[in-house]
Amino acid sequence: MVSSRSWRRRTAAVGVVVLGGTLLAGAPAGAEGPEQISNGTFDSGHAPWWATGNLTLDSSSGQLCADVPGGTVNPWDAIIGYDNVPLVAGETYAFRFFGTATPAKVGKALIQLPVDPYTQYLSASPELSVSGNDYTYTFTSSVSLPNAQVAFQIGGSADPWRICLDNISLRGGAEPEVYEPDTGPRVRVNQVGYLLHGPKKATVVTDATTALPWQLKNAAGRTVAAGTSTPRGVDVSSGQNVQTIDFSGYARKGSGFALVADGETSRPFDIGSDFYERLRLDALKFYYTQRSGIAIDDALRPGYGRPAGHVGVAPNQGDTSVPCQPGVCDYRLDVSGGWYDAGDHGKYVVNGGISVHQLMSTYERSRTAGSLSIPETGNRVPDILDEARWEQEFLLRMQVPAGRPHAGMAHHKIHDAAWTGLPLLPHLDPQPRELHPVSTAATLNLAATAAQAARVFKPFDKRFAQRNLAAAKAAWAAAKADPARYADPADGVGGGAYNDDDVTDEFYWAAAELYITTGEREFRDAILASPHHTGDIWRDRGFDWGHTAQLGRLQLAMLPNKLPDRHRVRASVVAGADRYLATQRAHPYGIPYAPAENTYDWGSNNLILNNAVVLAAAYDLTHKDRYRDGVLETMDYILGRNALNQSYVTGYGEVASENQHSRWYANQLNPDLPNPPRGTLSGGPNSSIQDPVAQQKLQGCAPQFCYIDDIESWSTNELTINWNAPLAWIAAFVADRGDR
Repeated sequence: MVSSRSWRRRTAAVGVVVLGGTLLAGAPAGAEGPEQISNGTFDSGHAPWWATGNLTLDSSSGQLCADVPGGTVNPWDAIIGYDNVPLVAGETYAFRFFGTATPAKVGKALIQLPVDPYTQYLSASPELSVSGNDYTYTFTSSVSLPNAQVAFQIGGSADPWRICLDNISLRGGAEPEVYEPDTGPRVRVNQVGYLLHGPKKATVVTDATTALPWQLKNAAGRTVAAGTSTPRGVDVSSGQNVQTIDFSGYARKGSGFALVADGETSRPFDIGSDFYERLRLDALKFYYTQRSGIAIDDALRPGYGRPAGHVGVAPNQGDTSVPCQPGVCDYRLDVSGGWYDAGDHGKYVVNGGISVHQLMSTYERSRTAGSLSIPETGNRVPDILDEARWEQEFLLRMQVPAGRPHAGMAHHKIHDAAWTGLPLLPHLDPQPRELHPVSTAATLNLAATAAQAARVFKPFDKRFAQRNLAAAKAAWAAAKADPARYADPADGVGGGAYNDDDVTDEFYWAAAELYITTGEREFRDAILASPHHTGDIWRDRGFDWGHTAQLGRLQLAMLPNKLPDRHRVRASVVAGADRYLATQRAHPYGIPYAPAENTYDWGSNNLILNNAVVLAAAYDLTHKDRYRDGVLETMDYILGRNALNQSYVTGYGEVASENQHSRWYANQLNPDLPNPPRGTLSGGPNSSIQDPVAQQKLQGCAPQFCYIDDIESWSTNELTINWNAPLAWIAAFVADRGDR
């Protein structure tokens, strides 16, 4: 989810090859190179093609066919392969084949390194039909390699099926494929809507350097407002010459509005407020279908029902009695429940910590959230707290019991012993589960969230509140006794590493939560002694699971406490908001995010939203509209006013992300599975483009264009619990303010 998570996480495959072969010289530009598949027509057998032991290859029909058994779990559980394919760095290749599937299936066609880490130079997911189709893919090799492997990964189906392949070809000298995203009309708007009494701005992409006339048209096509745009020059985050349209003066509710400028008509949008109330609920409803250890009720989430994951029902090995990695501990823990972190089946304390904190913080801010239609609805506890409790119970279970080494500390994470493939429903995951070593960072996340839970749950469940406070104090003491036990950055097999070698910010956040809850001197003194208490913590890149001092500062500013310099703390939040507001005003797309070196981070959308959280906090502290307006402009970017002209929230906007990286919201790979639910945020543009799909299509991208809505693009298009948390927080803030 962030760059420290190993890029190897989803490139795993199986197969053993003999190294060897001869490199071929690259073909002259424009000239087709020699055929590198010696037998792709199967006119006289199928050697040297091979298959995994569960397949029998048959070329008697002049095609290469195989019956794929049902019940396989991962794509690489069944493979048809061809070894020793030479690649030349910088050469562009055309990979072609004909394929059928009975019944229709989505397969995976790869050209990759044949040994660990199985780096993929081409990754495609052809939709194979019964009647058959020809497929052509191009890629430019980043390496010179004598022994690349062609692999058709065809496992992962519960039911048996048959595949046939023919006319398989790989030749150099191809024209490089240039990926051109469809960005639609050059007038970019918030495709969901604008508040009646809020800012209403849009961006027009144009070659013009002088002001342009614009018209706002209603659903009937009648012009209801008009004006001229403001030239902004070239936006460095997109490489586009742009102008700003400001139609804030129009204040009538309606649907189906559009802006017209420079001969272009924008995508439609509404003016009103109801959509933010829906988004508040949808962003929170995301968490129920991320739950581990409970069956998801299809009556509550039509189309998303599934059996309980990781409860020990075969082939699942379950989370109710999980051992540590070898040599880490000699006990087992029940670490069931909680939320799956992202598109995989791992659960991580440091990512769960900020996520459950922001849900509880959403409740602390407004005390309202509405019905989430979850199993606990109607139990006289706010639904948002019931959902948060599902994760908090898991975090408590990750604490080392009394009497054991490192008692009071928290295990950093629990996940599979090896990576699994896509798609894979949680209850079908066959991998052994492992507890990973304790870490100071995880322990302080537990201290912070448990201290917060102790106060928010006290009116509803005093016993649970007391349990949390005891756990928080034990975690604090354990972290103080072992302040530098860091997660291993190399521990990234089967799950992300989530390593962090500076936990002074976690100490500050935990001390703040404990002080707000207890008022005790020890925690006040820890706050005042922390360098983060008076330091400049307002990063241009925002805060996240690895940078949590901002959480402590925000809580101390927003919640009642007797800190002696609380007035200064509150002023510092406003100063941070002013910095983000200045960034936003200078940005042609109105984003409070302009990272150094013009490089967008992994999960940039979450960082942008967390900067908006600071703006919202400043509004709550000052009641000055400019901060509320800054939040609304930030949401304009998330919901469509961006270089790609798309919403990053599933189900919101005419064109929106819908293929986020997930093993169970995997409709792109299996039509029987759903897309992510409404209200799911995509991670968004990431300049580092670590995954093969992004590397194939997005090389040289301007920051805002470093994104593709493809399920295999885990570095730009993942979904995560900590990315939806600020979306829910901000949606709640806007819904609470409405048109006031």
